Amino acid sequence: MQPENTAVAGGSDLHRPQLTAADGSEPESATLRKPQDVATGLGTMVTRLRHLQLARFSGLYLWALIIAIFSIAVPSTFLTSTTWENIAATQAITAIVAVGLLGALAAGSFDLSVGSNLGLAAIMCSWLTVDHHVNPVLGVLVTIAVGLLIGAVNAALVVGIGIDSFIVTLGVSSILLAVTELISQDQFIGPLPTSLQNFANWRFLGLTGVVWYAIGIAVIVWIVLEHTAAGRRTAATGANREAARLSGVATNRHRVVTLIVSATLASLAGALVAARTGEVSSTIGAPYLLPAFSACFLGTTQLKPGRFNVWGTILALLLLGTGIAGLQLLGGQLWISDMFTGAALVLAVAFAALGQKQRLRRLKNRTEAEAA
Repeated sequence: MQPENTAVAGGSDLHRPQLTAADGSEPESATLRKPQDVATGLGTMVTRLRHLQLARFSGLYLWALIIAIFSIAVPSTFLTSTTWENIAATQAITAIVAVGLLGALAAGSFDLSVGSNLGLAAIMCSWLTVDHHVNPVLGVLVTIAVGLLIGAVNAALVVGIGIDSFIVTLGVSSILLAVTELISQDQFIGPLPTSLQNFANWRFLGLTGVVWYAIGIAVIVWIVLEHTAAGRRTAATGANREAARLSGVATNRHRVVTLIVSATLASLAGALVAARTGEVSSTIGAPYLLPAFSACFLGTTQLKPGRFNVWGTILALLLLGTGIAGLQLLGGQLWISDMFTGAALVLAVAFAALGQKQRLRRLKNRTEAEAA
């Protein structure tokens, strides 16, 4: 099962010739009285919509709409710095996990172990620093090293042996959850040392440290995926592994590296969430899995349709986080978060699949027209 079936690397078909009137001028906005006038008016409307690039930037417009709705519905609580700081801090952890996932998904691999990986990292970092009084810096480094090892195991099973990544990471996720419960004994661990909590909770320009870490990681991953040969080869690997291999791309290397990066960043996110909250339990990782995947796939419908991209993913997280926060402020129950995220994932994958079918259909029609 490969993610490129739903969101594959490829260019956007949004930049097509604009429609104009027959004489090359912009159609007039006068009353439309004839069929030709109606057609011309529709053409003008489509042209203007394309200028706005609604497909690529629909997430921005939807986010603005959500903000407007909740600003009117609950202005006293929604339009506060506390609400927006909480949205940013909460989504920052998910952003680190999602951005780490992007490389693996772009290379054609799933990593369903990131949620349990995050949970294990949070418990291990807390266990080392609280129960065994390990130096916080050393505790974080050991936690990240364990995540790197988990990624290496995933890569060995997926790339080395050839087992499907979906099956491997699903199984590894269950194993990691068991280890997490074994270490924690199903008890909360905390409070963490103040120095470790300060590592995540320092503030600059009104934003906490975890937000700045997420921004920094996002920028680095964006540069690698979008502006380096390694990123282009990773995308080629996910789009068509065999064709990329025949073109000289070391596809296995890119799959290995992206799986390791995914697991390592999930562990870093676990250490940060432990430091941010100060106390963790064995169930802390699971809630991050679905939002991370939802953001990655919803991101393929934004900015660069059909491609896993960093800023589309960040936009999706902001949209999801704002929507969930607004609904909760309206009095929504705790289950509203899971329902909202799950619905977003289904819709994102559906739109990505439909968009791919439309692109293939247009390509087929264009090829047939040229052949004729």
